[in-house]
Amino acid sequence: MSDLFAASGMAGDAPRPLADRLRPQVLGDVVGQDHLVGEDGALTRLLRAGSMGSLVFWGPPGTGKTTVARLLANETNLHFEQISAIFSGVGDLKKVFEAARMRRNMGRATLLFVDEIHRFNRAQLDAFLPVMEDGTITLVGATTENPSFELNAALLSRARVLTFKALDEEAIGRLLDRAERIEDKALPLDAEARAALARMADGDGRAALTLAEEVWRSAREGEVFDTKALVAIIQRRAPIYDKGQEGHYNLISALHKTVRGSDPDAALYYLARMLDAGEDRLFIARRLVRMAVEDIGLADPQALVVANAAKDAFDFLGSPEGELALAQATVYLATAPKSNAVYGAWKAAMRDAKEHGSLTPPKPILNAPTKLMREEGYGEGYRYDHDQPDAFSGQDYWPEKLGRRRYYEPVDRGFERDVKKRLDWWEKLRRERG
Repeated sequence: MSDLFAASGMAGDAPRPLADRLRPQVLGDVVGQDHLVGEDGALTRLLRAGSMGSLVFWGPPGTGKTTVARLLANETNLHFEQISAIFSGVGDLKKVFEAARMRRNMGRATLLFVDEIHRFNRAQLDAFLPVMEDGTITLVGATTENPSFELNAALLSRARVLTFKALDEEAIGRLLDRAERIEDKALPLDAEARAALARMADGDGRAALTLAEEVWRSAREGEVFDTKALVAIIQRRAPIYDKGQEGHYNLISALHKTVRGSDPDAALYYLARMLDAGEDRLFIARRLVRMAVEDIGLADPQALVVANAAKDAFDFLGSPEGELALAQATVYLATAPKSNAVYGAWKAAMRDAKEHGSLTPPKPILNAPTKLMREEGYGEGYRYDHDQPDAFSGQDYWPEKLGRRRYYEPVDRGFERDVKKRLDWWEKLRRERG
């Protein structure tokens, strides 16, 4: 049995994964992060200045956060200590801090790398503050989540946030080239399949190398895979998406802005990504209703009807059949004429309501259910619009101290073009009738 494990690479000296073997040995070997480690990168400048300070690395998985932290320790001659917030508690932190203090007393500073730092609660994050301030540790935290949401302000005020970018296809290609040199053999992929593998990695260098290993393991002697064969072999990666965190907010923002920007194809793409990642369908339906009233409004009153109908259709059909109704509504909203005139008018009216909320409406439009109120002039002078020429009296409905205001300015698009004509006509009659 031991011979079998040795032959299959599962003995005690089992080969390391390709991603680990290709881990850069110097900062210059890190790909895809030139804005940080390039000639004029932010980290390069900090190292030249000789004063780094604590840092928070924010970016997607597989972009080099751990590697860069380790290389920074080498560059600055700091002792490198690594913990994961998933597996560490307050007791573990105390031990790490005490070891760092002892190390400092012996003349060696510590770079403490904390993976998934956003997993620590507020009390645990607060424990870092004194050891950061007195120089016991230089903290480098790594997170895939937006630090503004997940880390407390006290820690962020003591650390600089550096953003790691998802690797583009060129950077993934450079990783694959390096992997081929290390393995001393070409990936058994045609050009189209190689490009497809780079896309499947979704900006994750570690994932790209893992996929490459899978391709090498699957290929027979002399076999070269096309895109169809590649997809069949490796299936596909699950989308990087957390419904409660950054991916959720980024994609719904992208969907909303592409609908507002009248790009139905881009809107369908972001809708598909959200559906594929398992987003709550009714959440999407609610956002489509919001888009209908915020960005289309009365330019196309039917938009709200369509968005509500899509919600009801999904409720009735469920997944996956009902998802087509969401797609149809998305295309309708993206191609509808746009107006935020009602949205703007509503915000303006709310501002005045908060500032002038105590003003009494003019007496002619107040009801007079009691004799005293009639004697006080309530309802006196009111003109019933249906009894007036053109069913329009033109009377003043505004509190005297506020005066007439204009909140709603319809645009010259879609149905609001007709609304604008109507309002202009009524304004003309109002002037004529005093």
